[in-house]
Amino acid sequence: MENEKRLHRCCFTGHRPEKLSLSENEVKHLLEKAIDNAIADGYVTFITGMAKGTDIWAAEIVLEKKKRNDALRLICAIPHPDFEKRRGFFEERRYNRILKNADYVTIISDHYYRTCYQKRNEWMVDRSSLVIAVWNGQPSGTKNTIDYADRKDVKVVNVLDTTMQ
Repeated sequence: MENEKRLHRCCFTGHRPEKLSLSENEVKHLLEKAIDNAIADGYVTFITGMAKGTDIWAAEIVLEKKKRNDALRLICAIPHPDFEKRRGFFEERRYNRILKNADYVTIISDHYYRTCYQKRNEWMVDRSSLVIAVWNGQPSGTKNTIDYADRKDVKVVNVLDTTMQ
């Protein structure tokens, strides 16, 4: 049953805004195209790690699409219970709005530790058959997640591939 569900699940990985050379709107446009392609390919459940930047933007796009497509689902995978305390007021409002409208919220680790973010990323990949990435080619947690997906034979679509050439 889990493998059947996994075939229709997609997760996101990507950089925080300060590591990207594109604006939020430019990245959101690329993400929206990739999400539309995933939906056209039969993906209906999307998993976000709720980090600043890519994860939040992707979640907002999925929630907007859910208004017109009630088959879509959003899962929020939070790395540890105190994760939301690490953001400013504006981000906190966005974060809480996403949690409120998500179909399912799970906390991956019961406390913070050095590698809990990577554990969250691996949890998402292990439950997906597609990763939509916003990766600038640099070593990072995003790169680690892409490498993990590659080892697990999970397809990765990097939306920046076309903009990096």
